[in-house]
Amino acid sequence: MQAKTTVEFITILLSSLLGLVAPTGLVVEKVATNAVRSQFTQVEKLQVRIDNPPSHQLLVGKVQKIRIAARGLLLKQPAIRLAVLEVETDPINLDISSIRGGKPTLKQPLQAGIRLVVNSQDINQSLKSPAVVDRLQNLGLNILQTPSSDQQRYNAVNPCVKFLPNRLRLQVELTEANAPPLAIKVELGLNIVAGTQIQLVDPVVYVNQEKVPQQIVDAIANNFNKQLNLVHLEAYGLQTRILKLAVSQEKLEIAAFVRVDNSSPFFKKS
Repeated sequence: MQAKTTVEFITILLSSLLGLVAPTGLVVEKVATNAVRSQFTQVEKLQVRIDNPPSHQLLVGKVQKIRIAARGLLLKQPAIRLAVLEVETDPINLDISSIRGGKPTLKQPLQAGIRLVVNSQDINQSLKSPAVVDRLQNLGLNILQTPSSDQQRYNAVNPCVKFLPNRLRLQVELTEANAPPLAIKVELGLNIVAGTQIQLVDPVVYVNQEKVPQQIVDAIANNFNKQLNLVHLEAYGLQTRILKLAVSQEKLEIAAFVRVDNSSPFFKKS
């Protein structure tokens, strides 16, 4: 899940909560839970807790803490299932007049910790979506150094990801009319650099069991590494620090810290 998505969750929660005058926190948390649930196609288990002592602080745009614990979430876009989503914020302080106007403005930076877990079965299900297939197709064409004029002839089929100890393996077939399919296998590790960049480690690529020259693979990996640098988000007032990135044979787990500055366009008035 991206930092932007987390900010949207918090915005929706506060917009809903600040329209209430509730005698207890129970009603507030029920509305908050419904607000979060509405952001997903499916939710197996969801709990939202709002800490706002004293309770009247909610009416002036202040919340001490929001905690979200969820299991079995299916995102609307992209259609990816999250096995686990946990969010816990620091104190939140918003301009009450801006919330009533529909565009919340922060009085102080918003900070939150996030933990995500996805498993291989859910990722393989999401790989069937057209958007993901298109990205895999482009990856395969780059590896093959196919001229752009010929790109539309290829289709990516049967994509599959397997989690290995500390590494990922991706397999996909590129098919072309009147030609045998090309079996592509990519294996790589993941590393965190300075908490802000996900780096591809020791990537290896095979096409029909023949190893692709390493200089080509390294050039493609370097391009991906630049795109996976979260420092780019700081231009939008979002600072993200990855605290954990772990791959096992069953799951991929990510823990991160997110800070949304007062100047972030997500909270600017239109």
